[in-house]
Amino acid sequence: MKLYNVKLLTVTCEILAQKNIVEILSKHGITGYTAYEVDGNGARGIRGQGLKNEKNVKVEVIMREEKLQDVVEEISRTLFADFAIVLYVSDVGVVRTEKF
Repeated sequence: MKLYNVKLLTVTCEILAQKNIVEILSKHGITGYTAYEVDGNGARGIRGQGLKNEKNVKVEVIMREEKLQDVVEEISRTLFADFAIVLYVSDVGVVRTEKF
């Protein structure tokens, strides 16, 4: 079985930023992503324990490297100042490249 190299963009953010993240992805032609609520502890204290708008969400996107730089740049430029966001990129291998 051959694996093809692509990128996994992971964004952990306040749930209030999720709509903005999805809009940026869509603007760059990316329609597939996975999002789920998460909790944890960090620089802004324990998250995910209280009200709905205090929860965190993790958005994961598998994409080709060609789109990655523009997406990361726009998220960092437009959202970092207003939301608690952790963003990282990983190398992953996929079997079916036509999905990405």
